[in-house]
Amino acid sequence: MTAFVVVFCVAFCLSLILTPCAAKVGWRWSLVAIPDERRRHKGIMPQSGGLAIYAAFVVALLLILRLPISWMPPMPEGPDPNEPTRLLGVVVGATFLVLAGIWDDRRRLSSRRQFLLHLIAALIAIAFLIFIEVVNNPLTNRQVWIRWPLPILITIFWITGMISTVNFLDGLDGLAASVTAITAAVLTIHMVREHQYSVALLPLALLGSTLGFLPYNFFPARVFMGSTGAYVLGYALGTLSILAGARVATILLVMGIPILDVAWQIYSRWRRKHAVNEGDRGHLHYRLLVLGLSQRQIVALYSLLTAILGLMALLISSRLLKLVTLVILGVIGVFVLAFLTRRSGEKES
Repeated sequence: MTAFVVVFCVAFCLSLILTPCAAKVGWRWSLVAIPDERRRHKGIMPQSGGLAIYAAFVVALLLILRLPISWMPPMPEGPDPNEPTRLLGVVVGATFLVLAGIWDDRRRLSSRRQFLLHLIAALIAIAFLIFIEVVNNPLTNRQVWIRWPLPILITIFWITGMISTVNFLDGLDGLAASVTAITAAVLTIHMVREHQYSVALLPLALLGSTLGFLPYNFFPARVFMGSTGAYVLGYALGTLSILAGARVATILLVMGIPILDVAWQIYSRWRRKHAVNEGDRGHLHYRLLVLGLSQRQIVALYSLLTAILGLMALLISSRLLKLVTLVILGVIGVFVLAFLTRRSGEKES
């Protein structure tokens, strides 16, 4: 298990060391967040912390390719010959998105340009053999092979959706990084249980890089992750869940709250005839702020619920029961979001 210790420590230590450096780069490159109607933090803040997350994550990934085989536990089925290609796809896609994030943080790109960048990242993943072509039918408990070109469309929808979800989630200090860290931990445990040891190193690297960043990002934050961090984290979660064997149901359950919040906001904006990709103060975490919860309380609540859902995803073995849990979670979530939307709207008025 030496590889697990090395990869985690490298990712964590690099992120911890590089985040203050990334903050200085943010001031120098004008990668800063200025308070406005949506972002109501105090004072101008560097939003370049994502550079440290990216650097720590990518260095740890590239290190995996150089680790001695003797440091890895024996795998029953042997290594996948396409693993290096897919790992490189994660690196290339993350590199593209960190550059796209710098552009966005400097220029405040429109929602259409943002989506185009997310689409290109998804196509990069597909080019490196990261796509969903097999799903598990929860009713028959059998694998279903998807006919082309549907795998391309489904993969694009999944990866762009995950990037947007983390991007929208990045509204409070420490929120996106905390949820991502818990999800990465769940993915790591799941892959280890499935004896996918080499693949398990990837979410472990993501876990280390987010945990190293969090001490600087908890309220009151000294640096924001910016689009550079949100894009990379969303892309990492989207691609790593596919590499875990297209465990879409697992991620849907663990990330159920932010995913449901994004779906609710899209519906709400469409109903009000607003651009569905434009950011606003309608997200769940902002609603909870209006109702009087502090940033720390909201992040703690999100983290607790994400951890509980992650534990459920690991303990529930029946795919049908997972589906039922997702449906119940969705129904409860819609009622809660509708109630909170009304209550917070009354308080704001």
